[in-house]
Amino acid sequence: MKFIKKIFSTLVVLVVIIIAIGVGSNYVIKEKFFPYKYKEYVDKYSSKYQLDPLFVLAVIKTESKFDDDAHSHKNAVGLMQITVETGEWAAKEMGFTTFSKDDLYDEEYNIRMGCWYLRRLNDTFDGDLDLTIAAYNAGPTNVQTWLKNEKYSSDGKSIDYIPFGETKKYVDKVDVYYHVYEYIYGETESYFNKDKILKLIKGLSNMHLLS
Repeated sequence: MKFIKKIFSTLVVLVVIIIAIGVGSNYVIKEKFFPYKYKEYVDKYSSKYQLDPLFVLAVIKTESKFDDDAHSHKNAVGLMQITVETGEWAAKEMGFTTFSKDDLYDEEYNIRMGCWYLRRLNDTFDGDLDLTIAAYNAGPTNVQTWLKNEKYSSDGKSIDYIPFGETKKYVDKVDVYYHVYEYIYGETESYFNKDKILKLIKGLSNMHLLS
């Protein structure tokens, strides 16, 4: 019974959000739940590294909820939660002459490096967005190992099953947030497009139940 109530309450909340967007309350939704923060840097480095800025926003929201002072127990820092180890490596690859952990707390620096890394991962995995997201969370070595294992990949090109529960949830969350950002900020003929609404409800509901 509690499980059924959870599903019902989740769907109610999602429908209310979507209706609110459609009837003109999208300003509140944007400001409170899905903001387009750090627009100057997101747009600049998304363009530089050929990424969809809405995808970058979805990653930032998932990683730090736009908290530039965020840090994790894994020593990940800043808006895009870059670890010090990854930051040191990326700085050398990007041609920076110096690097320190404090650099990662700088909004522009963090977004620039995060976008560069996403581009690098996307190229590594031939443009597969889910593999890119998984690698951003679990590391490219793990994803490459999964692709070589028939338990997780039937064709060696895509992952059928992600063995890390945290990474599975992460991929689902970024994917759904990306769809939401597309729905709110992308070009759309109608907020009440049936297919888009059903897709959002399904995705957000699944993500909520997995969290």
